[in-house]
Amino acid sequence: MAMGGSSGPGGISHDINVTPLIDVLLVLLIIFMVIVPVTPKGLEALVPQPPKDPQNTPPDNRTIVVSVLHTSGPQAAYKINQDDVAKSDLQNRLTAIYANRAERIMFIKGDDDVNFALVADVIDIGHSAGVEHVGLITPKIAAGQ
Repeated sequence: MAMGGSSGPGGISHDINVTPLIDVLLVLLIIFMVIVPVTPKGLEALVPQPPKDPQNTPPDNRTIVVSVLHTSGPQAAYKINQDDVAKSDLQNRLTAIYANRAERIMFIKGDDDVNFALVADVIDIGHSAGVEHVGLITPKIAAGQ
């Protein structure tokens, strides 16, 4: 009676051994619990909020808005608040502005027709000038909605 269906001593057992399956399941669970919190985060951007009463709000001189304006040529025009600035002078001007500021926040406003690569260049220039937080001004925010 070798290889019989008996489950006695020395016989073959027909039961499934689930212990290795549970071990594999627990290892996979631990791996997924470790991997999930390490997922990369996106770009943190500050969006300015419109004032509650725009008529009674005094102008804020601390807010720095860099505008990227569309021109007829392939290049864009740049402004810091209301001052015209060449792209080559943009980093020097921003470094001078943020040299003695505690708040290192800059807002960028781009025209609709401007390529986003030009806006991304201004973000990089701002970070190299010491800006810690960059906010994007959208047309809805500029309109106060």
